[in-house]
Amino acid sequence: MFNDLQTLCLVIVLAPLAGALLAGLGGGILGRAGAHTVTILGVLVATICSFVVFKQVIVDGMPPADFTVYEWLSSGNFSLQVGFLIDPLTVTMMSVVTFVSLMIHVYTIGYMHDDPGYTRFFSYISLFTFAMLMLVMANNFMQLFFGWEAVGVVSYLLIGFWYQRESAIFANLKAFLVNRVGDFGFLIGIAAVLMYFNSLDYADVFAGAPDLAGQQITLYGTEVWSVMTFICICLFIGAMGKSAQVPLHVWLPDSMEGPTPISALIHAATMVTAGIFMVARMSPLFEFSETALNFVMFIGAVTALFMGLLGLVQNDIKRVIAYSTLSQLGYMTVALGASAYAAAIFHLATHAFFKALLFLAAGSVIIGMHHEQDMRKMGGLYRYMPVTWICCFLGTLALIGFPGTSGFFSKDMIIEAVHLSTLPAAGFAYWSLVIGVIVTALYSFRLFFMTFHGSERMDRDTWEHIHESPAVVWVPLCALAIPSIFIGLFLVGPMLFENYFAGSILVQEQHNVLATLGEDYHGPWGLIVHSFTSPMILLCMATGIFLAWIGYLKQPDLPGKLAGWLKWPYRVLVNKYGFDAFNQIIFAGGARKLGALLWQIGDVKLIDGLVVNGTALTVRWFSGVIRHLQTGYLYHYAFAMIIGLVFLLVFFVHRIGFAGLTP
Repeated sequence: MFNDLQTLCLVIVLAPLAGALLAGLGGGILGRAGAHTVTILGVLVATICSFVVFKQVIVDGMPPADFTVYEWLSSGNFSLQVGFLIDPLTVTMMSVVTFVSLMIHVYTIGYMHDDPGYTRFFSYISLFTFAMLMLVMANNFMQLFFGWEAVGVVSYLLIGFWYQRESAIFANLKAFLVNRVGDFGFLIGIAAVLMYFNSLDYADVFAGAPDLAGQQITLYGTEVWSVMTFICICLFIGAMGKSAQVPLHVWLPDSMEGPTPISALIHAATMVTAGIFMVARMSPLFEFSETALNFVMFIGAVTALFMGLLGLVQNDIKRVIAYSTLSQLGYMTVALGASAYAAAIFHLATHAFFKALLFLAAGSVIIGMHHEQDMRKMGGLYRYMPVTWICCFLGTLALIGFPGTSGFFSKDMIIEAVHLSTLPAAGFAYWSLVIGVIVTALYSFRLFFMTFHGSERMDRDTWEHIHESPAVVWVPLCALAIPSIFIGLFLVGPMLFENYFAGSILVQEQHNVLATLGEDYHGPWGLIVHSFTSPMILLCMATGIFLAWIGYLKQPDLPGKLAGWLKWPYRVLVNKYGFDAFNQIIFAGGARKLGALLWQIGDVKLIDGLVVNGTALTVRWFSGVIRHLQTGYLYHYAFAMIIGLVFLLVFFVHRIGFAGLTP
């Protein structure tokens, strides 16, 4: 069984890589059809094999497997390896990543049909899938970091895929640099793990965590920290970059400059969820630091509420969904801080389906609108794009957590779990998430009403050519709509209240809010009934929908009037709380000014002025002095020879005299 499992894992990882290499290096030979065939086939094989492994672990009860495939470096007792850890957390992520990636691959055939970089794009998204699989299947920090950085590099290529656009180049540089900030903290955390545990293997580190729980480290002066707190916060800083938590969130909305399929791939089940997965994987470390858990919860709560508010003032259909992703990632992060790791992963899985659905539906709208993305120029599209309309409606219901949808089960359980937490940050986090329910419903139905309902605001040329997207586009939408609605119904019990993540996630008894929540669990239908008998969350959701209905259907001029009445808050939201301006002025502008200063002083004055030009000027001055000795008169040269001879005679006599006096 072990050999069969190892073979399956290698196939899962290498099949997308093989497709990426074939499409990337042989795209000219394979052609467009050949490129999408090999990449889709590679991801399809990975998906099927992931489902097989999922069945073996979850259904058949196979115990967790931890094995090494290849030893990369060995020095004494220390070694760096490529290996796989197969447990319930891993197989859940594998299944979600490969299935969503497969749907996006198929969708890309229709969306990128006329793009000249067709084969290159398929190569990139297949390579992206390989990198994410290496990350989630890793059994050690070295391989985790490899997948972490590989995902970042490929996302840089994908965000800037349309490199002819200056905005795309700016966006991918922004994503790359902001993630480097987070990765710096992540790397320090990994270095601290190696320093204190003398190993990078998960098994060794997790086993040694209880022994280091009370150990302290002096950071500077007399400032003393818990070793575990220091490690966990450093690791979480890496997650803040990848999973776009405040203040390292600024790259994600700008990543909308990439084609829509990659927006779905980055924002659904892959890159942005890497940080959520990593913290859940590191639960044996985080459970020994309540300081780190409070920090995680606070950052998540700020992101969930304040990033959701930004979605209310965006008019680009993709950017609204992007800020929705930021907000939902905040919900997952709050769950991690409350030690409800299973709820975070459950919401990660459900969110992957309905957020990919919403992004691909937005892409379908963009195709129908001839690449128009401004919602102010849409309206009434339900008449022309009925399949996209229905799919978007189902995705919107799941996003707001409408009772019975997958988003309802995962989001409501996070809110209830945080409400039970006793950590100091839990009160602020709980009310942030509750208010976030109103905000989520408001911006979600604002998008839905502005796009599909109300008056038709497109120009005549666009109106004459609006049509439903081809089957290669809407079939993946339907495939994603099914789990977006129903998967929560089947997974809420096993994932949250049974031993689904046994051996994968560690929760200490005093932090186990899900166990307390499970005491009153009476099945998924009981949760639906409970939402109506304790209707605070439902009322918040209804409030958001009602406000969207009033503002964008019944009185469409009302939002403009509100923006005029509330000029200062509206300006704050439009300016994104000043984060982008601050970064541009302080960090980007400061770096440019520092570079200019170093250029003027170091390059112009020191190197060019003193070293290069200074050397030339010195030689010129010296030669100017020496050349006066070259007069051309014979008696001057004879006189110089006599003077030189006199000096030589004096020198030799002086030497001989001293030599004769030596005893």
